Order: sequence, then structure tokens, then C-alpha cells
Amino acid sequence: MRAEIAERRARALATEPWQPQEAEGRPRSRRVAVGDPQAPLPVFLQILERHGLLGEDGWLADDVELVSIGDHFDFGGSTERHKAAADGLAILAWLGAHPPDQVVLIAGNHDLGRVGELCDFDDDTFATVHEQAILAYRDGDPEPDLERALCEAYPSLATAEVAARDFSAFSVAQRELVWALLRARRLRLAYAPNDEVVFCHAGVTCDHLTAVGLPAAEHARASAVAGALNAALDAAVSNHSAGALSVRGLHRPGAWEGGEGGGMLYHRPANPEVAQNRGHDLGDTLGRRFDPRRLPAGLTQVIGHVADAKCRELLGPWARDEEPRPGALRHLESDGTRVAYRTGLPSGAPLATTARLVFIDGLMNRTPVAEYAILEW
Repeated sequence: MRAEIAERRARALATEPWQPQEAEGRPRSRRVAVGDPQAPLPVFLQILERHGLLGEDGWLADDVELVSIGDHFDFGGSTERHKAAADGLAILAWLGAHPPDQVVLIAGNHDLGRVGELCDFDDDTFATVHEQAILAYRDGDPEPDLERALCEAYPSLATAEVAARDFSAFSVAQRELVWALLRARRLRLAYAPNDEVVFCHAGVTCDHLTAVGLPAAEHARASAVAGALNAALDAAVSNHSAGALSVRGLHRPGAWEGGEGGGMLYHRPANPEVAQNRGHDLGDTLGRRFDPRRLPAGLTQVIGHVADAKCRELLGPWARDEEPRPGALRHLESDGTRVAYRTGLPSGAPLATTARLVFIDGLMNRTPVAEYAILEW
């Protein structure tokens, strides 16, 4: 019932220009984080209702603070494209209509893709390009000549897959909302509620923190990490005049000339000994893989972006021999030499010599509502 009321509110908000809200300054006794909400609007809201997070009025309950870990757009196949576009817009509009001290919005690669790879498309052009991209992509077996012709005509596309699948549920209204949230500093690269934990979409390494000028002595202080990352984003937004938004040293949108997008919103933890990771520079701050031994020691990061099965695939023997569990929380720990990836949350207080990742992307679109975990902290 509460999810249905919230759905009506969200769909109404999606038809209106976004309006900034004032912080309420009230204490919140329940603090939660939810993984990538790339799912139908009813599913997202049913998950929140199941965990007792919705009020009777179609908003979050007053005692709830929620961190959304990013990637609010794109799910399903081509036949769901228009529904997915409307649902993604409604999810982000509803979250963004809450006070900034109740909902924290973290930017994911699908969010910045709207102002990056898709920065120059209108709805009609993208609809045409999407159909052409499907023909070129061929369900993962691209036709080289068709793909080349498409991407040369639309050079902000690194591959046909970008328009056929990855960012398929695009609309101009989404881009306008993302820009509004960026300019208002509501859509952030990171959030630190204290000096021990930082929330970001896909994790940062010491290399990223060095790239934004953060001294090594500050790499384990979450508030300093979040401050440096958000300052870099704010500078990029303030200095932007045209074209795709990039964040120096942190985020590179994809393009036909430069290849697929990379950086702290795109990359995934990887074991250099696993065959499919060879050829990747795991120390490149704008790459698509990173070595988890380069994570900042003493810092816990809560991230989304990558599901359990993909983690196990890229981490190889660093992952415990368990069946992938969509919907479950997971964690990784590294002391700079050894790496261990497991289902569940880490136990005990973190050591100053250990880096931690807590993963909360549970494949929301493919996981039963009753099995989807959220992080309470």
C-alpha cells in the first residue's frame, strides 16, 4: 500500500521540474544504503516498503536517512526501453525531492552517462540510433562495419553496445534532471558520514586520491576523501561549457576515438592473474579495472556497480569458493598483499593496515524483492 502511494507521487514528480529542498536538521534514527536502483519503480519501492522505510504519505519515513549508491537508469531489454526510461526518471526525481539531509545521491556511470556519452542526443535521434545500434550490436556479436558506421556518425558512442544495451533507456528529461542535481550539488561522487566510512559508486584507489591532490596521510580519513572527490566534481561542473562532462583524473566518458568510458565510476576490482584482466593497466585512474591491493588502507568504502557473479569472475582465486548470491551484501578486504572476497559483512573493527570494500549492488531488476538486502549502518 505504501509503495503504491509512493509510486503515484514519484510519477507525478517526474513530470515537473526539479525543485531544491532545504535540509530539515532533524535526527534520523535509521540510516540505510541501497544498491544500484536499476529496476522498475514498483520493485524499488516495494524493497523500501519491505524494509519498513516508507511513510504513509508516499515519502521516506521521517526517521530514515538513505544513501543511494548510484546508477538510477537503465534496466531490461529493448522492448522495455520506454518503461525503463520513465521508471528511472521517476526514481531519481522521487529521491531528489527529499531533503538533502535525508537522501544522499551518489553518481554512477549510468547517471553521468546522461551528461557524458549522451550529452548531445535528443529523444528522436536517440530512438533512431538505438534501432541502428541493435542491428550493429547483434546481441553481443557486433557487425564491425555497421558498428564503425554508427560510431563514426555519432562519435560520443564508443561502441554500438552503449546505445543498444548499456544506456538504452535514455531520455532528455533524465539528462536535465542530472544536470539540475549536479549544479545544486545534490548528486555527489562521495559521501562520508564520519571519518571511517565513505560511500561512492565503484570505489577509489590511492592512485585516484593522489590524482586529486589528497596527501597520503589523509587517504584513510573518509571526510577528506569525500571532500577531495566532490571538489573535483564541482570544479568540473562549474567549468563545463559544452560537450561531455569529464572529471580530471577520476572519470572519462567513452567515445569512438578514446574507447569505452573509464575511471572511478566504471572500474571493477580485478586480479591481475586472471586471464581476462591481462592487458588492463590496473593502476590507471581512468581504466576499467583496478587492483584492490591499491585501495587505501584503514578506509572502509561502501560501493555498488558490480554484482556478485562479476566480482567472482574478475577476482578469481581471491574470491571464496561460494555460489553467487544476487541480492546479498558482500565484502572484500586487503592488507596490500593479500585479498579476500566473501559473502556477508566484515566482522570486527577495521585495522589501520586493512582496506575494505562493502558491496551493495544486488542486481535489483533480477532479484526477488524478499531476497534483496540493504545496508543498515
